[in-house]
Amino acid sequence: MTDTTIAQSEPVLVAIDISKARHEVLIALPGKKRRRRLTVLNQLDDFNRLVATVAEYGRPVRVAFEATGNYHRALAYHLGCAGFDVKLVSSVALARTREALNNSWDKNDPKDAQVILHMMEIGNEQFYHDPLLSGTNDLQELSKTHDMVSRSKTELWHRVLTHYLPLYFPEADRFHRSSRSDWFFAFLERYPSPHIIAAMDKEAFIADAWATIGRRVSKERLLTDIYQTAKTSVGLPVDPGSDAITMFRLVLAEGRGLIAQRNEIEDRAVALLKDNPDYQLVLC
Repeated sequence: MTDTTIAQSEPVLVAIDISKARHEVLIALPGKKRRRRLTVLNQLDDFNRLVATVAEYGRPVRVAFEATGNYHRALAYHLGCAGFDVKLVSSVALARTREALNNSWDKNDPKDAQVILHMMEIGNEQFYHDPLLSGTNDLQELSKTHDMVSRSKTELWHRVLTHYLPLYFPEADRFHRSSRSDWFFAFLERYPSPHIIAAMDKEAFIADAWATIGRRVSKERLLTDIYQTAKTSVGLPVDPGSDAITMFRLVLAEGRGLIAQRNEIEDRAVALLKDNPDYQLVLC
């Protein structure tokens, strides 16, 4: 292999500092000290202009950037589709390198592109696997959405525990066992106030609530305990048709909806992963 061939195989280095609306690009050619700067707006015409500009050099292209929220995803996908070698730089490593090179923690886009380029030149990069190109985008979105739904459900449950139950049915908290269960929300939605229960006789309450609490062990004993607790509750005696109870039921319905969404996401994830060898190892 001749020196000319070796030189021609050296890649063009493209350092990109990502932001929401515009990306600062620094291009370095092998053997040349002068850097080319570009500003790329977050739109298709500018993406195509960047791809065409870099491809004109007739060399392999290596691109690197710091992952920034989800703002890098669209540009990274287009660069990957163009056949470029796309890399990540660590946010922590970038910050430490910036401090070492500039003796400052100050962050601005042109300076960050220079730091990223320096990290590329010394080989301080990480692999980047584009979720869409690698076929993992659906699983990633399932995972992220599951996290959002679970967090929302937990926040809502804390509101029930700290606001609604202390007002209307303080003693009901001890009957709750699992945050994954729907039956407790369903029960409170039907009986948001212990005074609704106390107004019924025990047999009528047990018959009415039997299906609501689902497949519980010792259902009759549990319902008897709830009934006796409701008879002596210190909960506020609000009218069952009041706006306050309507708001409580609205929150409970939202909680049940979040539980249903979480379960649906989990079922879909299992369906997608059931034949995956790594998933099978996790189940073992």
